[in-house]
Amino acid sequence: MQPRNMSMSGVVDLAAVKAAGEAKQKAEQARAEAARTGETPTAGTSLVINVDEAGFQQDVLQRSTEVPVVLDFWAEWCEPCKQLGPLLERLAGEYAGKFVLAKVDVDANQMLFQQFGVQGIPAVFAVVAGQPIPLFQGAAPEAQIRQVLDQLVQAAEQQFGIVGVPVDPQAAGDPAPAEAPAGPYDAALAAAGAALDAGDLGGAVQAYKNVLSDDSANPEAKLGLAQAELLRRVQDLVPAGVRKAAAENPSDVQAQIRAADLDLVGGHVEDAFGRLVDTVKRSAGDDREAARVRLLELFEVIGTDDPRVVSARTALARVLF
Repeated sequence: MQPRNMSMSGVVDLAAVKAAGEAKQKAEQARAEAARTGETPTAGTSLVINVDEAGFQQDVLQRSTEVPVVLDFWAEWCEPCKQLGPLLERLAGEYAGKFVLAKVDVDANQMLFQQFGVQGIPAVFAVVAGQPIPLFQGAAPEAQIRQVLDQLVQAAEQQFGIVGVPVDPQAAGDPAPAEAPAGPYDAALAAAGAALDAGDLGGAVQAYKNVLSDDSANPEAKLGLAQAELLRRVQDLVPAGVRKAAAENPSDVQAQIRAADLDLVGGHVEDAFGRLVDTVKRSAGDDREAARVRLLELFEVIGTDDPRVVSARTALARVLF
């Protein structure tokens, strides 16, 4: 029951940590404001959305790069759908932003029905990083559905670093404006950025880790740490030797990982991502996991909203599932 035709259709300045961090922080603040006003999938009733063919690219495929999207194929005449639908909607609220429920009326969206190869309704799929995944068909027991959703959320986080944006569904209608962050880490972040600019990579890494130990979601610290660790990894490498080893030993996972680091530092973002996706595809066990984890780390260097990261997540999903 595999869907068909469901594909998702520069140089990195590693020294510009502060500017990039500020841009990412603004994006986080914009998402927080959108969540407050009910304009994002993680705000209140928007945890459940109605999807049609025209909006599928944006509402499902693009959204799935930030949060797992669960698709509920249903119809008004389907009695089991009337039992399953409300249960899924309630669970979407309980999971509070770990997934978004997208409801698809099959009578009005026959193309989607056919593309997913749905044999009967209700039928439930997920889309993660642009890739469709069959979950179950029929009105399954709640305990079984919870188990499936738990596995989906865990796989999205562990395999792709996709965690959604946890929210309190009860606060959906609260008109009170969100308080702006007090910015207690400005001085620490400035010091970390200065250390990075000065070439004190060890000091920069530790400074960013100190911030993250208190505020694990701090966007500037996450970006700065990813960049500082990358620079520290490559500082003692001999580029010609690394590239020669990678070219001569395509099955040497560590050689490919080192070459990918150099690719990214040199601004060859797509090359770095493609190298690691290919390495994940042809390796197994601990080697495969090492390549996958490094790829997720490089995503952090670029920023998860970058189109090249979105494309690479989709490619990674194809080789993992």
